[in-house]
Amino acid sequence: MSVVLSMEEVGPCRKQLRIEVPQPAVAAEMARVTGEYGKRARIPGFRKGKVPPAMVAKHFGKEIEQEVLERLLPRYWKQAAAEKSLDPLAPPAVENVELKPDAPLLFTAVVEVRPEIELRNFRDFALPEADTEATREEIERAVADLRRSHADWTPVERTAAIGDVVRVELVEAGAADPTPQAAEFELGSDRVWEEVSSAATGLAAGQSASFARKEGEGESATERQFELRVVEVREARLPELTPEFLGHFGKFESAEAFEADVARRIAAAKRDELRARREQTMLDQLVERHPMELPEGVVHRETEELLREYAEGLARRGVDLEKAEIDWQSMGDQARPHAERRIKARLILDRISESEKVEVGQVEFEEALALLARMQNVPTQALRQRLDQSGELAGLRARMRREKTVRFLLGEPAGAAPDAAAAD
Repeated sequence: MSVVLSMEEVGPCRKQLRIEVPQPAVAAEMARVTGEYGKRARIPGFRKGKVPPAMVAKHFGKEIEQEVLERLLPRYWKQAAAEKSLDPLAPPAVENVELKPDAPLLFTAVVEVRPEIELRNFRDFALPEADTEATREEIERAVADLRRSHADWTPVERTAAIGDVVRVELVEAGAADPTPQAAEFELGSDRVWEEVSSAATGLAAGQSASFARKEGEGESATERQFELRVVEVREARLPELTPEFLGHFGKFESAEAFEADVARRIAAAKRDELRARREQTMLDQLVERHPMELPEGVVHRETEELLREYAEGLARRGVDLEKAEIDWQSMGDQARPHAERRIKARLILDRISESEKVEVGQVEFEEALALLARMQNVPTQALRQRLDQSGELAGLRARMRREKTVRFLLGEPAGAAPDAAAAD
């Protein structure tokens, strides 16, 4: 017996279903829930578990109806979706619920479904190529950076140059508090204002300079004036490639072995970077070849997810989001095209997976779950239960399937899984 009274299109990839739950099913669930309440009910004049159903319904009618709806709506929505072979992208919005005595339960479900995708060329891609071997210059620069990270910083009686660390006192012109503020930084570092770095360059301890910093653009731009006094100049004394120094990074028999390991790491990083660029280029070309309309709700949720990721990244860097005065509306407008590309890439990969019969085997899935559990230092079964309860278990398998499809499209070995989830 069909439970769907009607179904119609109400927007791009958006269906509206009117669903009927038969009266006998409603009555049976109502009796079941009423009985459960009756076993727990405490009503004056009645022993626990002996309260008549009519009295239970009188005292807990609203609560009973709510629980009946919470049980029946998801159950019959799933039946309706299966009956109409729908592939929802998210749970439905439920509207116009009608629950009356001795009558069927009626409700409307509005759901966003996958667009129909007619596959085009997904075999041939123009992908970037690059030499991933470490150059001598890259090796020397990396070794120098490692030596610098373990350098001794020694005060010097000369003017400051790029690469030195200076300790300074700063005073902003017109500041309410004229007390000098102490600061220490490396000249030329991209973490330091360019203006303050330039002002301190060429000064020795005890010398001063002033500089201006422009903030903002156009008519709203402002200029701040500062006075800077150098207190100390320090230069790096780099350690030699001695066994003691090499021991900070592992067991190496010689400086040559250490440099070979540095070269290997540089090459691995370059391969990872190239692989990421190839994947993104391939996904961009797939999206370009498969235009489609997307449900507004799905785009909105994806945009919100991108903003949440951005906010979490700022918070991890110590940014106070309440004081940052971020225009989230503008940020959302900027993030929307990226959200649309991410959704389209996922949908296309899912369609290719279906077409090419790319599947994640049970053994493969269990191994990935066990690895994830080890990384989180929790038992595998506990992780499985948590992901299942939150509805993320199916999402994990879907991401693995997309990763496998990406490797298939890039012509990589089936087992060469990347660290990040494809088109996530």
